[in-house]
Amino acid sequence: MGRPDYQSFGRANPGARQVVEIGEATELLTSGAAHASSLLAYGNGRSYGDSCQNSAGAVIDLRPCNRILSFNAETGLIDAEAGTLLADIIAYIAPHGFFPAVVPGTQLVTLGGAIANDVHGKNHHRRGSFGCHVERLVLLRSDGRYVCSPSENSRLFWATIGGMGLTGVILSAAIRLMRVPSLDIAETVKPFGCLGEYFELAEAADADNEYAVAWIDQLASGKHVGRGLLLVGNHAPLGARKASSGAARLSVPFQPPLTLLNRPFLKLFNAAYGWRRGRLAESRSSHQKFFFPLDGVAHWNRLYGPNGLYQHQSVVPEAAARETIPALLAAAQRAGQGSFLTVLKRFGAQRSPALLSFARPGYTLTLDFPNHGRRTLELLAELDRITVGAGGAVNPYKDARMSAETFAASFPDWQRLEAMRDPAFMSDFWARTAGRLGGRDGNTAQAAE
Repeated sequence: MGRPDYQSFGRANPGARQVVEIGEATELLTSGAAHASSLLAYGNGRSYGDSCQNSAGAVIDLRPCNRILSFNAETGLIDAEAGTLLADIIAYIAPHGFFPAVVPGTQLVTLGGAIANDVHGKNHHRRGSFGCHVERLVLLRSDGRYVCSPSENSRLFWATIGGMGLTGVILSAAIRLMRVPSLDIAETVKPFGCLGEYFELAEAADADNEYAVAWIDQLASGKHVGRGLLLVGNHAPLGARKASSGAARLSVPFQPPLTLLNRPFLKLFNAAYGWRRGRLAESRSSHQKFFFPLDGVAHWNRLYGPNGLYQHQSVVPEAAARETIPALLAAAQRAGQGSFLTVLKRFGAQRSPALLSFARPGYTLTLDFPNHGRRTLELLAELDRITVGAGGAVNPYKDARMSAETFAASFPDWQRLEAMRDPAFMSDFWARTAGRLGGRDGNTAQAAE
């Protein structure tokens, strides 16, 4: 077997240079031999940017730590090791009528990664972020091993959720699941001709449905600017209660020498996707197709070319969204860089327990761009400026290049996480942002109360 890939999913940054197993990391931490900024936990590498990289030290491979430790089919509480994939948790709990309360756009993330990034899904308006459903976790730090919950080592608990792996290694966690009648989704597709129509639909869609997300045809122009499809769904009363393996049926077997996602391709994709989904006003969808459509194509990120991709995800307050979302789309169009997949969602008011969490009330827009070097970086900086100017934030665990100033404006309380960071842990993202703001030299904060 070949060496596992320790790059980030965006592949715009170098992969890890050094990798250690959990046993070696445990010995380093418990013996006091772990040097400052030398470690960072690594799950399944689905973060787009450099929050899962530590080029100055080593990453800890948690993929072998993938056991489900316990499950209560009455209460819906599951306890698993941090390297367990959400796909495996779904397969385990589905026959019992449960589903994770929050899932991101891929089921190939680890439990520890979902907690460390406090991921969100298509139902934030009802369930909040992933961290809202964590009951407890076990954390290994250079100053000890901690069981953390809202009532035990609570400050460390809140810092670890959304803490991007900087408070130590999550060894295991217990989460509350959501009871569902089936895995299948009764889906309704509502076309809209412009962003104004979308905003008129969005609040009512959230009120009436468990899940809601919009796809935007970013290449539309003239009177069609901002057109798209609003996809809403609820778990079907009758349907599948057994998850398939989730293995990809298609694959991009090699790295093309250049990006295949050019403007002609985007036009064909948008036309095909819009025609296909728009014609199916109501349908039954499998959970894989509804939640994780891109998981069906292995290595699809290779389509962006050898230089990888950048994803830009922003959130802006609801009051600013009607001006800011069009401005973000217009900036990308002016730059001549179309987003392969453009997604718009409405976040609800439920507050995350995390010290730092990207999800907050407002609207979130996600854009994917092939890495064309300086001109792509200039576009991303312009998107940052528009977002921050509207009082919004840029998602750190999707990022590979934001400035320290953009990060500080997005997360003005970043020092609270720095105060709880284990000095032995560091990421390239934190060094690039908080480190330049004066937070890289470590700290002496006590983990427990």
